[in-house]
Amino acid sequence: MSEQVHVPQATAPQQVTETEYEIDLMELLYRMLVNWKWIVCLALVCAIAFGAYTMFLVTPMYEAKATIYVLGRSDSAINLSDLQLGNSLTADYIKVFDMWEVHDKVINQMNLPYTYKEVKGMLSVTNDTNTRMLDIKVQSASPVEAANMANTYAVVASEYIAETMKTDKPTIMSSALTPVNPVSPSKVKNVVLGGLLGGVIACAFIAVRHLTDDKYKTADDIRKYTGLTTLAVVPIEHTDDSSKKNAKSKKKGRKQA
Repeated sequence: MSEQVHVPQATAPQQVTETEYEIDLMELLYRMLVNWKWIVCLALVCAIAFGAYTMFLVTPMYEAKATIYVLGRSDSAINLSDLQLGNSLTADYIKVFDMWEVHDKVINQMNLPYTYKEVKGMLSVTNDTNTRMLDIKVQSASPVEAANMANTYAVVASEYIAETMKTDKPTIMSSALTPVNPVSPSKVKNVVLGGLLGGVIACAFIAVRHLTDDKYKTADDIRKYTGLTTLAVVPIEHTDDSSKKNAKSKKKGRKQA
């Protein structure tokens, strides 16, 4: 009787299609933890760069605010319809600040070196909900100029409203004071954003480098991606600089002898 001998066959390599790609999140996270020093260093560099840019290259802007009060009539007897009329007039008064005549009068009175579009970009008028008060805000690189412009806008707009709309002149409730602290840019905000941006860039670089690295580094990688079993591992001996120098010195000594 003849015996049949079964010869074990080598395990076939794993077939990986082009559209199939597995990302080991734990290994990627491990790479991030290993390179945490680089992430922190780049975050600090970007934070310092953003802070220096904010302090030395960005012009600080100051904001001053004046407030006017809107009311339909100045009689002592005010009924509900007058209050409702005052609420509706706030929207009309805000529209007044878009007219070129108001900006032109402010420019001429203050002799400003700005164009109509420039002063319009410096001005903003807001109305708090359920109030008949308009906040006139002006931003400028000069705190004194911002306060003077806000007060001038309040006076000019009040006079223009009384003349053109044939109504009572709005009352100036609060005059603008010279601001002390700038409203922009925010140094703390820019430093934090710079640090976050630096950390994100470092993490993205590490992730891209990890995902594009297709070299086998361990026996487990060979078994994982090819299905082959590693028979032996040959260690590589790295010669340090001192041993190389000693070997060279010995060779020179032999030659001289």
